[in-house]
Amino acid sequence: MNSSKHTELANHAWSVADLLRGDYKQSDYGKVILPFTVLRRLECVLEPTRQKVAEEVARFEGQDMDTDHFLRRASGHSFYNKSDLTLKKIAADPQNAAQLLQIYVAGFSDNAREVLDKYEFTQQIKKLAGADLLYKVIGKFTDLDLHPENVSNHNMGYIFEELIRRFAEQSNETAGEHFTPREVIQLMVNLLIAPDGDALSLPGVVRTVMDPACGTGGMLSAAEEHIKAYNDDATVEVYGQELNPESWAICRSDLMIKGQDPENIAYGNSFSDDGHKREEFDYLLANPPFGVEWKKVKEAVEYEHNHMGEAGRFAAGLPRINDGSLLFLQHMISKMKPVDVKGRGGSRIAIVFNGSPLFTGAAGSGESEIRRWILENDWLEAIVALPDQLFYNTGISTYFWILTNRKSADHKGKVVLLDARDQFQKMRKSLGDKRKELGKQHIADVTRLYEEAIGAAADPDHPFHGKVKVFDNEAFGYQRITVERPLKLRFEVTEETLAALTAAKPVQKLADADAFVGAVRTLLGSSWATKSEALIALKDAVVGAGLLWPTGAPFAKAVRDTVGVRDPEGEVQLVKGAPEPDAELRDYENVPLGEDVEEYLKREVLPHVPDAWIDHTKTKIGYEIPFTRHFYVYKPPRPLAEIDAELKAVEAEIQALLGEVTE
Repeated sequence: MNSSKHTELANHAWSVADLLRGDYKQSDYGKVILPFTVLRRLECVLEPTRQKVAEEVARFEGQDMDTDHFLRRASGHSFYNKSDLTLKKIAADPQNAAQLLQIYVAGFSDNAREVLDKYEFTQQIKKLAGADLLYKVIGKFTDLDLHPENVSNHNMGYIFEELIRRFAEQSNETAGEHFTPREVIQLMVNLLIAPDGDALSLPGVVRTVMDPACGTGGMLSAAEEHIKAYNDDATVEVYGQELNPESWAICRSDLMIKGQDPENIAYGNSFSDDGHKREEFDYLLANPPFGVEWKKVKEAVEYEHNHMGEAGRFAAGLPRINDGSLLFLQHMISKMKPVDVKGRGGSRIAIVFNGSPLFTGAAGSGESEIRRWILENDWLEAIVALPDQLFYNTGISTYFWILTNRKSADHKGKVVLLDARDQFQKMRKSLGDKRKELGKQHIADVTRLYEEAIGAAADPDHPFHGKVKVFDNEAFGYQRITVERPLKLRFEVTEETLAALTAAKPVQKLADADAFVGAVRTLLGSSWATKSEALIALKDAVVGAGLLWPTGAPFAKAVRDTVGVRDPEGEVQLVKGAPEPDAELRDYENVPLGEDVEEYLKREVLPHVPDAWIDHTKTKIGYEIPFTRHFYVYKPPRPLAEIDAELKAVEAEIQALLGEVTE
């Protein structure tokens, strides 16, 4: 089926909007059109075995037993409908359409009815009936031919996605929250499965695929198709979880139609209500929403992080509250199959991220600790940079992260960075923020380059040599050192320092605070090179005024900090015989992991500030992946003469235009 046929069928379904206009807001059209499309598809799929199901219903009538198994077998699917009604029959009885449709929906098996419930279908039936629109809407859908012999499961997915995109546009949502461009999924699945072609070709192969943010199931469908392309007899079991009820309903109905187990698609939030606890999968892939906060599940996630440790999913760290991307990745890693002593088992992961997870968070932060955990466990196989303007809901640059716990020998301890940002073609017509797409040749080239990455990076004659770089895991690690410099002070009594001394809490607590300040004021204009000289003078002034010199460390520190003034030539302040660091001069440096920090200090810092030192107690290990920096190519500015000539040409053009206006 070509794309025009998909559009034609989607247009037919969406034409119901003409009936809804006035009684429904544009943003609510999808609440009617989507569930009726699902309902019509289910009806068309069940039509050939309707009579068999009716015979089974009659056979067990009056018997108190669970007939679910028998009715599924009769229908030939994982769902069925016990009613003898059809949408056509219901449309022919406008007066009773609402009641009959309720009966018809109630006749579905629980798993199908649950899908329609997520659309709040009962409320829509009541609203349509109240507006005298129900039988008209039903009539529209009886003319929609969605029989499997005319519309394959794969093509049905395209129609669903087109309807969802329109619904998202009408409701001012972002289509990317619901589905990912097909060609992006194709490339992602290629890279996910790339090393496993031989294994997938074996007879009787069984593979499980999981998407924790599955939307309408597009990625799951593509993964299944790709595996089947290697081996048509392979058994592929797909699993997922989705938070959006409409998307969940479509994904689940899609599985029902394809003969997969719809129970494999869990509903709810993957973080707080994991629908696949303690389950493991061969392949995991996801396009989680970019930059979405996880405040709603904060309590559950923090509890798991703080109390479950390694037994939980989030032991490595927690990212900032406004971006849960790396939570999804940790969730997926927790579902990898272990590798046995013979190297069997293991899993592969592919996930779409924006640039933030590459570098957000300093050493010691949750993001950095998560990257550190991944790299030190040698799970990160590659990162692939994609063109911008590739997704429907954002024009920003995106990246595939590919992870596995069964790296090939040549990948062990290494990470591939692949720059595919120039692999695209412009679209004839934009869809939301999507203005670029991956052509078949782009997908083929990137897939081949991914498979050849190690060799391409080492071979300067490879046509894509400059597009691939290979690094040791440790290359992304660094030591964040704290560089201290001594606190140097001179001491003086000025109006400014006297005001600071007066405001100091230890001084304000003195019973004779005013008299104390008054005694110090007699030294206004005095200055001293050392702290001891200053204290002697201050004590003499206070005692000379008939007051006692206060004792205690807080008071002594308050006097030093207020009367002392920073001076590069001043006295070095000591604490237990060692120089006291000046917080205002404190600096931080990132030193590559493995490099001697003292050697770094001698080479990079001491030539400029000879009195600096490293506070080793504050050193932290961090990890970041500066992808763009590694592929940066310097472009020298144009010659000034060229720029000047261009400006003169523009000026001449402006003068000519002005001349035409004034004539």
